[in-house]
Amino acid sequence: MITSGSATSVGNVVICGAGVIGTSIAYHLAKLGVPSRVIDPVGLAPAASGKAGGFLALDWNAGPLDELSRRSFHLHEQLAQDLDLDDKCYRRLRCEAVAVDGSDRVVQPSQKKLQGLNDIDWADVGVVGSRSLGTTDTIAQTHPKVFVEALWRDAEKLGCEMLIHEVDDVQLSSDGKSVTGVKIKSKKNKDGGEHQEPSEGETIPADVVIIAMGPWSSRIKSLPVPQLYGQKYHSAILRPKRVLDQAVFFQGFGDPEVYPRPDGDVYVCGYPDSPVIIQEEPGAVEVRPEAVDRLINVAGKLSTELAEAEVVRDKCSSCHLPVTANGMPTMGPFSGVKGAYIATGHSC
Repeated sequence: MITSGSATSVGNVVICGAGVIGTSIAYHLAKLGVPSRVIDPVGLAPAASGKAGGFLALDWNAGPLDELSRRSFHLHEQLAQDLDLDDKCYRRLRCEAVAVDGSDRVVQPSQKKLQGLNDIDWADVGVVGSRSLGTTDTIAQTHPKVFVEALWRDAEKLGCEMLIHEVDDVQLSSDGKSVTGVKIKSKKNKDGGEHQEPSEGETIPADVVIIAMGPWSSRIKSLPVPQLYGQKYHSAILRPKRVLDQAVFFQGFGDPEVYPRPDGDVYVCGYPDSPVIIQEEPGAVEVRPEAVDRLINVAGKLSTELAEAEVVRDKCSSCHLPVTANGMPTMGPFSGVKGAYIATGHSC
């Protein structure tokens, strides 16, 4: 474990991947006095870290992930304060499970209490029941892209550097027992910083290498990285006339999920593809128009407010959530290889 007292002995740290995991590691190491170089082929949060819903739940991960989930929930709140994020990026909110029957019957506000639906805010079409999934004590949300940008803003002030390159592999010592650097596959474009940029095919020296490349982490061949898969989700962004403050997990119509954001956007997702070994590249993940249109269409069948909402087409997107075969994240050092670490597989 790195502490402020041991920071000077760490050496050169290179983090592969500029998503929320890699950027967070860079930020927290820099706070301990260990600046790092972060390598990504595109830049900050080009994949799921910049396009996911940002939904946070305190107590939804009973079992081996419970402690990690709880620490993450509270850490997000602390970081929102430390990074001076306003309520347009982070907030607490309520969450409801809402069952629908597929009809076009609109439940009027005056009818909700009579039908036992008074806890439902904006979902009003075909509603037949609901139950609370959490209150402002246990549910929160962040805007992933804004959050990652804020982490990097402070990390950069503390000496971290961004290199826009595609990682080829991790270079090991001749005996394979320690890392010596990161091999660069191809150079994308200049970062513009004051440091000397390595050229294509060169190796960036490193005493510590952290793999945080999401579903692309399995492309590292010199280390025993477990097989990572990408599960593609599409999302649609709607903007109703008012800011909504209740997240809803629907039961029916294929169980879509709707996360209203404090900036007025409403994030709609659902209908994931099956997990696959990923072929698409970061920043170049295909957005299928029919998948987005399906989300827009179903949102309008669940809420009169969403039916009338503006569709923000340029924000509609898709991303691959990184998943492992057992559904657990993979984190920590590689056994027998000094200086090699991994942190990925953090799906929902």
